[in-house]
Amino acid sequence: MPRGQKSKRHGREKRRQARMEAKDLGNAQAAATPTPTSGSTPLGSPPAGAGQKPQGAAATSSPVAGTSRPRSKARGRRQVEERKNSSQASTSATTAPLGLLTKKAGVLMYFMLQKFKMKQPIRKIDMLKIVHKVFKAQFPEILKKATDRIELVFGLELKEIKPNGYSYTLVRKEHLAKDGVLGSTLEVPKNGLLMPLLGVIFLNGSCASEAEIWDFLNALGIYDGKMHILFGEPRKFITEELVQEKYLVYRQIPGSDPLSYEFLWGSRAYAEISKMKVLEFLAKIKSTVPSAFPLHYAVALGEEKRSRGRSLVRSRGAARATACSRVPPRDPSSAQ
Repeated sequence: MPRGQKSKRHGREKRRQARMEAKDLGNAQAAATPTPTSGSTPLGSPPAGAGQKPQGAAATSSPVAGTSRPRSKARGRRQVEERKNSSQASTSATTAPLGLLTKKAGVLMYFMLQKFKMKQPIRKIDMLKIVHKVFKAQFPEILKKATDRIELVFGLELKEIKPNGYSYTLVRKEHLAKDGVLGSTLEVPKNGLLMPLLGVIFLNGSCASEAEIWDFLNALGIYDGKMHILFGEPRKFITEELVQEKYLVYRQIPGSDPLSYEFLWGSRAYAEISKMKVLEFLAKIKSTVPSAFPLHYAVALGEEKRSRGRSLVRSRGAARATACSRVPPRDPSSAQ
């Protein structure tokens, strides 16, 4: 195969792999970041038909001879059904399906974000009401799912403000503030979405189409034109606010027909956030390690080596300048 064709084939394969990794990232976040659903059956309600008498049960009271056997069968069926329903009710309180716990975590997450936006304390008693008493035993697991997702997507963590866990509040993560990731004039939770966006762009070869970005955001329950509790209008936030802050570049794809756009890292993202930090963030979402992204890990390592080299050169230059400043100027008359 000619070298040019091999190069094109290799490029297509790398782009395909990047798209698959970005899709996996969106699925991983979406799996733990559900949006509240409405219209579902109220918790604790009996299943449809539960407790209802089987058809023909009313006839079992007839005094006609020979009906004792059918009555016995009907009673037996009712007892089996009642035992089954009772077993299901008790099981739901101890071994609730993972999907149901994830949905409850999603509802709890939005409740906590609403409290954060209104600058109100998050009381444990209110959270238990949101979760429902049937899931009181699973509350610690549900709370962990909700807080983990708030931490990853919004850069916020839950802090206790009253002893014994009676009341909490959401605050910015300290290490993110120290690293400069949340150092802009944007609101803290808005800036929290920056890392996932930079991650998607990185996985797509440092350049992601608008369609790829929206596919990822849709997996998180963020839709174009639909107001978000924290981000407001998503398109304005991504294409205007983050661009004005120089965290993202939003530009037309040259020669595209129909007209389409793409996103790249902005100058401020390059200055404040390393590729390795973004890769560590992505690895945390997928419960793995940065080296699980071999191609991108090599790029991040290369960037770190160059950064260390530049830092070493700057430190040596500064040390040399300091040493030179300590040497007293030479007196010209001493040479005579």
